[in-house]
Amino acid sequence: MSSTFAPRFLRGGSHADRPAWMERPSPAGQTLKLIVIVAMIVAVGYPFLLAIGTSLSTKAELAANGGYVLFPEHPTLEAYRVVLAGGVVTRAALVSVGVTVIGTALSLLCTVCLAYGLSRPKTFGGKPLLLVVVGTFLFTPGVIPSYLVVQELGLIDSYGAMVLPIMLNAFNVIVVRAFFQGIPDELHEAARLDGAGELTIMCRIVLPLSKAVIAVVGMFYAVTYWNSFFNAMLYINDSNKLPLQVILRSYVIQGDTFNAKALGVSVLPATTALSMAVLILAVLPIVAVYPFLQKYFVKGVLTGAVKA
Repeated sequence: MSSTFAPRFLRGGSHADRPAWMERPSPAGQTLKLIVIVAMIVAVGYPFLLAIGTSLSTKAELAANGGYVLFPEHPTLEAYRVVLAGGVVTRAALVSVGVTVIGTALSLLCTVCLAYGLSRPKTFGGKPLLLVVVGTFLFTPGVIPSYLVVQELGLIDSYGAMVLPIMLNAFNVIVVRAFFQGIPDELHEAARLDGAGELTIMCRIVLPLSKAVIAVVGMFYAVTYWNSFFNAMLYINDSNKLPLQVILRSYVIQGDTFNAKALGVSVLPATTALSMAVLILAVLPIVAVYPFLQKYFVKGVLTGAVKA
C-alpha cells in the first residue's frame, strides 16, 4: 500500500486522526479490564483448585474443614491410587479413551472426505447433498426415533452405539468445506496436470494445508466423545461398558456411594476425595491436550467461519 493512498493514521497521522477502535485504552479502562480478567480467572480457577485440593486431602482434613479443602496441609495421592487400582473407574476410563480415540479418527475421516467432495464444484449430486447436510441443522431426530434406529441396527449394548449416532457433525462439515474452498484452484489444476487423482490431491496437497482446521475439528470431536454420557445411558445396559462420564455422574451428581469391592481395594479414602479425584481424571485429558492445539484453534475456526 503506497503512502499516498494509505489512511492518515497508517502514515503517522496525529492521535486525533485515529479511529476510536485504535485508541489506546485509558488507565481507567485498563484497570477495568484487569479487574474483569482477574474475576474471570478466579471464577474459573477456584472451583478447579478446590477440587484438586479436596482430592489430595485426608479424611481428617476434610472432616475438620467441612468436607472441602483448598490447600491441604498433608497432601496424599491415596484417592487417585484407589480410583486407578483397576476397578470400575479404571475400566470406565479405558472405555472412554477407546471410544474417544476411535470415534475421533472415524469422525475426522468421514468429515474430511465429505467436506472435500462438497467443496469441489463438479461433484455429482454435491448441491443436493449439501442441502441435506445443512438441513440437519433445522430437522433433528428425537430420542425415540434415534433409539429405534440404533435398535434396528443391532447396536444396543455395544460400543458402536456411543460412536455411530454422533459420528458426523454438520457444523464441522461446513467449516472444513469452507476451509477447503479457500485453497487456490491452481494447486488442484497443477496436480491434475501431473496425473494426480482426487484422492492424491486431497491427501498430499489439501490435508497438509489444512492442519489448523483439522486440529480444531478433531478437538471438537474428541471433547464430544469424551464428555458424552447420554448415549451411553440410553443404549448401554452392561455396566462394564459404561464410560467414565456415566460413572462420574452416578458418584458425583447422583450421590451414589463408592464400593470398595467395585474399586478393587479393601479400604476407601473419604468419599468427597474420591469424587473429586474422579472429577479431575475426567477433566484432565482435555485440559492436557488443549494447550497443544490452542495455536490452531482461533485460526481454524475463524478461517472456516469467514469463508463460509
